Amino acid sequence: MVIILVVLVGLAVDPWLIHPSVPAVLMLALQVLHCLPGTKRFRGRWTLAAQAVLFPWTGPPGFLAASVLLIVRGRIRWALLGAVVAAAGLMNLGDVYACANAMGNALAIGVTVYGLTRLSDLRAELRAARGELAAESVAGERERFSRDLDAALGSALSEIVDLAAQRRIQEILSLARDTAARVRTTPVAPTEPPPTDLTPRLALPIVVVAYLEFLAVGAISLWDASPPAPLLAAGLGALAVIIALSVYHCLPRPPGVRPRHAGWTLSVQTALACLPLLTPGGPEPRMVGFAAGSILIIIGGRLAWPLFGTVVLSVPAVLLARSVSPGQTASLTVDTVTIALIFYGLALLTGFVHEVREARLALATVALARERRRIARDVHDLLGYGLSAIIVKAELAARDPLRAERELADIALTARRALGDLRAIPGDDPRMSLSAELASAHDVLTAAGITVRVDASADGLPGPVDAVLATVLREAVTNVLRHSRARTCSVEVAVADGTARLRATNDGVPQAGVGTSGQGVGNLTERVAAMGGRLTAGPRPGEEYELLVLQPVGLGGDADRVDAVAGVELGDDRP
Repeated sequence: MVIILVVLVGLAVDPWLIHPSVPAVLMLALQVLHCLPGTKRFRGRWTLAAQAVLFPWTGPPGFLAASVLLIVRGRIRWALLGAVVAAAGLMNLGDVYACANAMGNALAIGVTVYGLTRLSDLRAELRAARGELAAESVAGERERFSRDLDAALGSALSEIVDLAAQRRIQEILSLARDTAARVRTTPVAPTEPPPTDLTPRLALPIVVVAYLEFLAVGAISLWDASPPAPLLAAGLGALAVIIALSVYHCLPRPPGVRPRHAGWTLSVQTALACLPLLTPGGPEPRMVGFAAGSILIIIGGRLAWPLFGTVVLSVPAVLLARSVSPGQTASLTVDTVTIALIFYGLALLTGFVHEVREARLALATVALARERRRIARDVHDLLGYGLSAIIVKAELAARDPLRAERELADIALTARRALGDLRAIPGDDPRMSLSAELASAHDVLTAAGITVRVDASADGLPGPVDAVLATVLREAVTNVLRHSRARTCSVEVAVADGTARLRATNDGVPQAGVGTSGQGVGNLTERVAAMGGRLTAGPRPGEEYELLVLQPVGLGGDADRVDAVAGVELGDDRP
């Protein structure tokens, strides 16, 4: 914002009159209104009309050209811009140079002020909406996973339902085991955030237009001075090199990336830009502005501004030494500073936009990583249980033909429920019911020949607490079925002193088999810790395994529900 204000003040000063007129002051005030981000509600077509009335008394209408681009919408604004530029030329038909200079200034000032304002606005807009890309990325990830999960696992669950109807027990058992293995090992494919149209492409055409204007006006000025042919050729060549190097230095680049051979190109540009100060026909300091802007763009840091000041102060020193009037010296110095700050501002704001763009992409990447992690966790936690139950019931049906009919019906019901869980996973965290999981756990463990004792008195738990305890219980039952030779299993749920307590224990765990960890308990620890709770899991004396959760009924913890709370113990994944 500071750069925009300095540029506007510099542009408002007439090149030959250090004291601007009242209409020029009013024009400047209106332009500030059009350019600052906090004044949007005060501007509109009436302020644009006021500038149109004032421009005949304020010199070349560069501010009016900028305001047309900023306020008018649609393609018509470009036609209006052309009309403003043409009007500037019609007001200066005295000679070719005055006409070209007025039209060039109107065009250059218009597009550069517009560019500085829009880049500043774009940066603010991107910062304000930095979470939108993350949300869009997560939505796209969920849609992709919905398709992938349905193709990879949904078809298998649907086939299990069909096989149960056909009483093909061995095929159910084989397919369920294969699908369970895929649930545990299928990697979550990385994806990138969706492409966004955030690159500040606006900066490049503005830079090119502005520099072409300076090149054209400078060439006309040299031609109008009628120097000898060798001096004219040398002057045009130097002007072209200065402009070309300025374009090269000002091209949009990511922050921290310098042009190649910047030391040499900056030295050449500075030397050529200072030569017009010493020409016999009269000093021309504006080229110094290009070099000063390049110094700020390329060098950066603490050294840039002292060098910038040294180069800029050389202008009034030389002009006063060559007997140029103080008023004209001040005006030309301001003009030089303004040129430097225009192109430095374009480069700086372009860099800011790049930074915000990268921050948005980084935020989206983090959101994608968290979403992939959540989906992988839910696939493991929610589907592992159902597939383990299907395997147990299929084995039971294969061993006892008299119970096959009932077990096949249960297999079909469990597969349908797992299919529903699968299709809910890409959305927000699927909500589960602790009471339903307690009943299911009793049924599945009993079917597996395990004696089950359930002691639960936790009605009225908040939904998120109820769901996380249900998830923990489901994973505990899955681990009992997969990793133990349990004969008994006990589940206790109670609430006391504002804390819900879930304890699941089972026997049949050899001490030699408890050293291999998996992702199940780690997933559960993250879920519990994200809500301010604590989970411990591990072996107990006498081939027994215990999983214990202490979960505050008043929710807390990390807002993003990803990072575990420090100090939570990660136990083993084998009960």
